[in-house]
Amino acid sequence: MKNKNFSRRDFLNGCAISLAAGTAISPMEAIAQGLVDQNAIPPGYYPPSLQGLRGSHAGSFEVAHGFRDGQTWQAADTGEREFDLVVVGGGISGLAAAYFYRKQHGPDSRILILDNHDDFGGHAKRNELWHEGRMYLVNGGTLNVEAPSQYSTVSAGLLWELGIDRTRYFEKNRDMFSFYRDLGLRSSMFFDEETFGADKLVVGYGASSISESIAQSPLDDKAKQDVIKLYSTKENYFPGLDADETRKRLNHMSYHDYLVNVVQVDPIVVKLFQASFHGSFVVGPDAIPAIYFRDSGFPGFAGLTLEDLPRNLLAHEPGGQHGRENAARANAGDPDMYFPDGNATITRLLVRSLIPSSIPGNDMEDVVTAALNYQQLDKPTNACQIRLNSFVSDVRHANDNQVVTSYVRDNQAYSIKSKNVILACWNTVIPYICPEIPDTQKEALAYGVKSPLMYTGVLVSNWMPFLNAGISGVTAPGKTFSRTSLQAALTMGDYQTNRDPRDPIVLRMSAYFDAPDQGLNRREQHLLGRNDMLNSSFDDFEYMIRDKLSRVLGSHGFDDERDILGITVNRWPHGYTYSYNPLSDSEEWAYTTSDSRPCVVGRQRVGRISIANADASASPHTDGSINEAYRAVNELLESS
Repeated sequence: MKNKNFSRRDFLNGCAISLAAGTAISPMEAIAQGLVDQNAIPPGYYPPSLQGLRGSHAGSFEVAHGFRDGQTWQAADTGEREFDLVVVGGGISGLAAAYFYRKQHGPDSRILILDNHDDFGGHAKRNELWHEGRMYLVNGGTLNVEAPSQYSTVSAGLLWELGIDRTRYFEKNRDMFSFYRDLGLRSSMFFDEETFGADKLVVGYGASSISESIAQSPLDDKAKQDVIKLYSTKENYFPGLDADETRKRLNHMSYHDYLVNVVQVDPIVVKLFQASFHGSFVVGPDAIPAIYFRDSGFPGFAGLTLEDLPRNLLAHEPGGQHGRENAARANAGDPDMYFPDGNATITRLLVRSLIPSSIPGNDMEDVVTAALNYQQLDKPTNACQIRLNSFVSDVRHANDNQVVTSYVRDNQAYSIKSKNVILACWNTVIPYICPEIPDTQKEALAYGVKSPLMYTGVLVSNWMPFLNAGISGVTAPGKTFSRTSLQAALTMGDYQTNRDPRDPIVLRMSAYFDAPDQGLNRREQHLLGRNDMLNSSFDDFEYMIRDKLSRVLGSHGFDDERDILGITVNRWPHGYTYSYNPLSDSEEWAYTTSDSRPCVVGRQRVGRISIANADASASPHTDGSINEAYRAVNELLESS
C-alpha cells in the first residue's frame, strides 16, 4: 500500500449548483441564503452520487445531538393546510406506511414524509459510483430481500403491487450465485498477523475438508489439532442431561464459553468464528448463545442430546430469524433476492408509486437505471410530499382530532398540522420527540440498542486480482472490515454487473464494530462499538480498506493506488434493529411472540400517533418494516 490519500478525479459532482456564471454553492447553502424556496429541492441535487462518508452523514445528526443535549427551537407554522398524515422517517417502513394509508383512504390523501437525511430510504439507500460515463451501483444499506418465501401476505403483496416479480427475477438471474463458482473462484479466509501471528490467505476455506483448510493457516499445531477435534468429535459434553436440559444450558452459555470451557479448545480457535454472525448480530461468539451456533450448523455439538426446534416456531416472524428457528426453514423456498442497489430498489419503487412524476418507468427492471428527479419530491401540488433534511423535534396532540409536528431544517424550526402521525423513525429517538408517551412505554422504546456497522462500496478498475487469487470473496475474522466480496453477477433491465475481469466492478466491503473479549453483552458491545465508529474519520476507514485489500490481494496483482477508482463509506452507528437472544434477554422474548416483549410494549398507539419501524418488530429485516407499517396504518383507522 503506497498512499492512503487518493484523487477523487472520477467522482460525479452531484452536490453543487450553479447560480451564476463562475459560481457554485451546495443546495443547502442555497436554501440557507434564501436563494431558493425553503421547501424546494434545487437543481443539481442528487445524493446517490455523493461519495466519501455517507449513511449517517454530516448534517443528518447534529440537530438530534443538540436536541438530546437540551437545545430548543421556536417553531413557526409553515402556513400549509392540514395534512391527513405526517410520517416521520422516509425509510422502508415510512414509505410503506404512506403507501398503505393512501390505499386505505384514497389517492387524494394529503401525506407529508419528513426525513433528517439528504436522501430518502432510511437504511435502504443506493450509492452510484461513476467512471468514464458509466454508472456502477451498490447498496448503501439494507442489501437483500431475505427468505422471501416466508414473507407475510402483507409484505409479499406489497412487493408484488410494486412490480417485484420473484419468478421473473430468478429466471433472469439463474446464475448469479454460480457465475463466480463456474470460473473456479471460491470463498476464502484471511488470517491477519495482528490476530493470528501472520498474514495468510487460505483459498477455499470451509469448502475443502477442515483438516486441509486449517493446515494452511498460521495457527500453531496445538490449535490446529483443536480445530480438527472440534469438527470431528462426537463427544457428549453434557452427560446425563436430556434434550431440554441441554438446550437450556446452551441457551445461557456463549459459544465462546462453550468452546473454551466445555470443549476446551485453545481460545484462538474461537477467533475463527468472530465474524460468523456479523451480518446479523454484529457481535462475535462471546455475546451470542451457543444454541444459536448449534441450530445454524456450527461445529462442536454432534455428540450432544438435542432435538431441533419445531419447524413452525416463529414461522410468521420476519426474516430468517438467524438461529431463532430451525435453520432448514430459514433456507426453505426461494433464495434471497439481491438488487444492484440493495433494497433501495424497493424504496425507489415506493417513491415512484407515491409521486409518479419523480421517476419514470413501470417495473422493477427499469427503476434500476431510471434517473430520479428530486425536484419533484416536495412540490406543494403533490398529494404526497417528501421533505428531506428535516429533523422532527416535537410531536404532540393539539386536540383530539389534530397533531402538531415540529421539525428543524437549516437551524430553523417549522410546524405543521395533521389528522394523524406515524413515527417511522428509530425507537430510541421517539421518547425525546413525543413527550405524551407514557414512561413505561418510553423505557420499552429505549431497551434495544441498534448495532453499529458500515456498508462500503469500492469501485476498482478490474477484478483480475480476484481471478488470480482464485477467490470471489474473503472473510477476515480479525479485521473490522471482516467481509469483502465481488458483487453478485446480476442482470436487471439495462443494468448488468461486469462479467469480464478486465473491467471495473464494485467491491462490497462490510465493517462491524464489536468489542470482544471484554465480558460485555450485545447491547454493551454496540454502545462501545458505536463510539469507536464515531471517533474514526473517513481517512481512518479509507486506510483500513486499502490496507486490507493490499494485504489480501497485493501478491495477486492488486495496487490500491492504481486500481481504486472510488470509495463510498456508509456509516450506520444506529444500524440493525436489536433482536432478542436468551444469553442476555428473556427466553420468552427470544422464542415466542409474547406481548411482554419491549418491541410490543413500545409500539403502542398514543391517540392519533402510531409507531411503525423495524424496531417495532425486533427484527432488522425488510418484511418486519413493511408489516409494522401496515399495522400502524390500521391502528389509525381504529382511532378515527
